[in-house]
Amino acid sequence: MKNVVTGSFGYIGKYITKHLLEQGEDVVTITTHVDKPNPFGNVVRAFPYNFDKPDRLIETLRGVDTLYNTYWIRFEYKGATFHEAIQNTVMLFNCARVAGVQKVVHISVSNASSVSTLPYYSGKGDQEKALIDSGIPYSIVRPTLVFGKEDILVNNIGWLIRKFPVFPIFGDGSYRVQPVFVEDLASIAIKSAREKQSAILDAIGPESYSFREFVQLIASKIKPDISLIHCSPAIGIFLGRLIGLVLKDNILTRDELNGFMMGMLTSNQHPNGMTRFSDWLEANKQIIGSAYSSEIARHFTWKNRN
Repeated sequence: MKNVVTGSFGYIGKYITKHLLEQGEDVVTITTHVDKPNPFGNVVRAFPYNFDKPDRLIETLRGVDTLYNTYWIRFEYKGATFHEAIQNTVMLFNCARVAGVQKVVHISVSNASSVSTLPYYSGKGDQEKALIDSGIPYSIVRPTLVFGKEDILVNNIGWLIRKFPVFPIFGDGSYRVQPVFVEDLASIAIKSAREKQSAILDAIGPESYSFREFVQLIASKIKPDISLIHCSPAIGIFLGRLIGLVLKDNILTRDELNGFMMGMLTSNQHPNGMTRFSDWLEANKQIIGSAYSSEIARHFTWKNRN
């Protein structure tokens, strides 16, 4: 089987690539940063997205059995917009159709919807619609809160707990999350590629927490004596922006906070991930939050990373 994975040098794409290689399949990646260090050496060749050169993108995709798409942006930054990301996704799927790609496995997000009031989630919904409209057989996988060693959100919760005497809980903290392990997500995505019928499914871990319980669990492994203080969402965003100015990053977007508080990172489907967050946290408590992970440095100015 020949596969193209978008972003094999990133987070979710790296684990999908790893699992495919372990199964003896061929993988090519298309990426924004072809000159990033390649964790797979010469085994995985890298090509640019070429959104502005569709003929080249079609050639990269020609003869491919499955395209695994993880392409998206977490927030708008320096000309990179959700609108542009949607248009690029449309181009990618159109080129995949012309190239004869047999199936597209698209990584979305739980509760994605084109009519969502949150641009991140509505953009993800528009991506899904573009894939369905393309006519290519598809599998849309909607993960909840993805965790793993390279995760930014969980790691930076740990970093803030380590660095500050208090940690903010927005509102009453009762809104829930269902974390799913990145390796489980990769397995679910690859398994879905083998199914003949097109489908939309969630990727969900076996545990569910309120946000307060989630933070308390992380704190219990890192700094048990930290104080958790309740504050309004507006104050949370303000504090996040202040810290972000110092770190030169956007540590929490309004969409992310609202998504948390609206319960968007949960699912009504039966959990299909096997790894318990609590077990993983116990095994990785020494490294979680030991260094800050910058979204801007990773995806926009990666050469400047420390």
